[in-house]
Amino acid sequence: MNEDFFPSSDYKVPSSPSNYFKFEDGENMFRVLSSAIVGWEYWTQGNKPVRSRTMFEETPQDIKLDKDNNPTKIKHFWAFVVWDYKDRRIKILEISQKSIQDGIKALVDNKKWGNPKKYDISVTRQGEGFDTSYTVMPNPHEDVNFEISQAFDSKKINLEALYTGGDPFKLED
Repeated sequence: MNEDFFPSSDYKVPSSPSNYFKFEDGENMFRVLSSAIVGWEYWTQGNKPVRSRTMFEETPQDIKLDKDNNPTKIKHFWAFVVWDYKDRRIKILEISQKSIQDGIKALVDNKKWGNPKKYDISVTRQGEGFDTSYTVMPNPHEDVNFEISQAFDSKKINLEALYTGGDPFKLED
C-alpha cells in the first residue's frame, strides 16, 4: 500500500483557466488583438466591478471602503483582447494601473512602435501591495502567428458587455 497521500510528490492542485489576464510576478507577455474600450471603474462592497464610459459624477453609495472606512478610488481603465503566451489562450486584459497605461500610451504615440496590435508587449511586475512596480517593454514588430489569429477569429467577445456588468464571452441572441 502506498504511504503517500497524493499520487506523486510533485502533485499540484489544478487551477481552472481564467478568461482574464492577470499580471503575475516577473515577466508577463501578451499580444494585443483588439482595440481598447476605456472608462471608469469602481468596486462595490460586494466585491463586484462597476464600469462606465464616463466618470461617475458623485461617489457611488455601494463603493468599497478601505481599511480606514474611506471610499476606495474610482479608476480609469482600459480593456482589450489579448493572447496570453503563458496559458496559450485568448483573454481580456483590463488595465487600471497608471504606470502600465502610461507605458503603453508612450508606445502608441511613438512613430516607431505605434499600434500595439503589431508587436508583443512584456510587462514585468515586481513587489507587492503599494510597493508593486511595473515595467512595460515592447518586443520587435512581427505578424500575428496563425495559431493566435485562428484562436482570435473563432472567439466571439463583446467587450462592451463590461459596461453593463455582462459577460463579454457570452453573446446575446
